[in-house]
Amino acid sequence: MTDSVVTGYDRGADVFGIRNHIVVMSSVSCANSIVEQIGRQYPDVVMITHQHGCTQMGDDREQVRRTLSGICHHPNVAGVLVVGLGCETISAYDVAGARQTEGRLVKTLVLQEVGDRGRILNTGRDIVAELRAFASTLKRVAFDAGHLTVGLECGGSDPFSGITANPAVGLVSDRLVELGATVMLAETPEMIGAEPALKDRIPDEAVRRRLFARIDEYIEAARRAGGDLRGANPTPGNIRAGLSTIEEKSLGCIIKGGHSDIVEFVEYAHRPTRRGLVVVDTPGNDAESVTGMVAGGAHLVLFTTGVGTPLGSPVAPVVKISTNTRTYEHMRDFIDIDAGTIITGRPMAAVAQEIFDVVVRTCHGTSTAAEANGCREFAINRIGTTF
Repeated sequence: MTDSVVTGYDRGADVFGIRNHIVVMSSVSCANSIVEQIGRQYPDVVMITHQHGCTQMGDDREQVRRTLSGICHHPNVAGVLVVGLGCETISAYDVAGARQTEGRLVKTLVLQEVGDRGRILNTGRDIVAELRAFASTLKRVAFDAGHLTVGLECGGSDPFSGITANPAVGLVSDRLVELGATVMLAETPEMIGAEPALKDRIPDEAVRRRLFARIDEYIEAARRAGGDLRGANPTPGNIRAGLSTIEEKSLGCIIKGGHSDIVEFVEYAHRPTRRGLVVVDTPGNDAESVTGMVAGGAHLVLFTTGVGTPLGSPVAPVVKISTNTRTYEHMRDFIDIDAGTIITGRPMAAVAQEIFDVVVRTCHGTSTAAEANGCREFAINRIGTTF
């Protein structure tokens, strides 16, 4: 089997997943405890809870609904039970939608419609049993790596981020694009100051205008909050690690996208419509950024880190790549690849090949450190007021 062919689960409509998860998730925070009571009976079930789903309006409501629905219909999900209360702004039916495929089952459970706690738990158990039985019938099949969507993230950055791990990931990004895959470059506020380096890589004028306008919106939002992102660094950890300015961090951030042209700019939790290198509008917050990319269809995420982090995702493998060997040795349980060897003379191309090999093995079913450790962080980027 060549590097351009991986294995996963056929969801129909030319969509494939690299995991076969069963998910129990809430449409609203009021249903969180019931989700946990149903899901914790099954070690193989992924439980997703959150603090959203009600008293939301307009674009904010739509962003949360889109994120939850994106996870519900993610390629790595074989079956999902969406648990709602019944009177919330974002209902279980809103999240589940009408998209059903031959490779995925989507079920709903509305607490106010059932009423009795015992009946609720019994109904939930019966639905999960049906989902698990369905998932067990699905077998891995080979598919072309061009169907993959790979997210890129950097968190807990340090001065080595733009020297070792991020450029190595950039080589992998270019290779994936050459194979026909979709690569997501995210964290829009971490592109501040890097606009000149991005400009010539965006052939479509409309895409360029939208991206740069969004970067300006982040700058203005920081000013309204009493800060200035240009010429400063927003996180104490980055400063302690040795990064001096947001521009320094931004130039390191964008190199994760390699040298491919940027073909599209999509909003948070939106699925790209084009293959190639795509910018996804996410904040720099790691959990919210990863959740936005995964809700937009990322099969897995390549996550570089200078000082270390355990962060993962409920339904998508997160591959951790340290920028330096000290962090790799200090937090080895949480990190998959040491790109710090570039500092001591290992060729960057060799590290990039190692990252690509881990991507392929992950697609074939090998667990990442985040998966093995049960790291399943889930955080939705909110853009409005809760009423």
